[in-house]
Amino acid sequence: MFDTMTLTKALGGLCGALLVFLLGGWMAELIYGGGSHHDDHQAFVVALPDAEGGAEVIEEDAPDFSEFLASADVAAGQTLFVRACQACHSPEAGTNGTGPYLHGVVGRDVQSVAGFGYSGALADAADVWTPENLNLFIANPSGYARGTSMGYNGMRNIQDRANLIAFLDSLDD
Repeated sequence: MFDTMTLTKALGGLCGALLVFLLGGWMAELIYGGGSHHDDHQAFVVALPDAEGGAEVIEEDAPDFSEFLASADVAAGQTLFVRACQACHSPEAGTNGTGPYLHGVVGRDVQSVAGFGYSGALADAADVWTPENLNLFIANPSGYARGTSMGYNGMRNIQDRANLIAFLDSLDD
């Protein structure tokens, strides 16, 4: 069945494979390990909003949002809507998706779409969806309304937000 030579070759192959894996691990530790583990530190730190606020802080020197809204491009806002919002929201009245429909959202009471199950977090944030409230919400939904079920990370560019809000405002004439 098995002779000594076959057993020796099998054991030598097993030891050789183990040696290759050990040397590979040692080389990887040298390349990626970075040396001593006594002075470890985070390579990447994620900044979290403080417990108090979390909404976008507008500096005094920053232009007012109404200036951006006055120069907003409705066509660019429509493109942003299709790219960022249409997967969850509908621009048509009465057609809810994962999120409520956005037809007539500018100037509408918060959490007022009939037949949509809101999380309740928006009621604490605002009463009416003014352009300014929408701007802050779109910039950072979870920071503006803690506990919201909206899973969007936010739109960082203020001109993009103004374009999107101008498009939303144009939906209901």
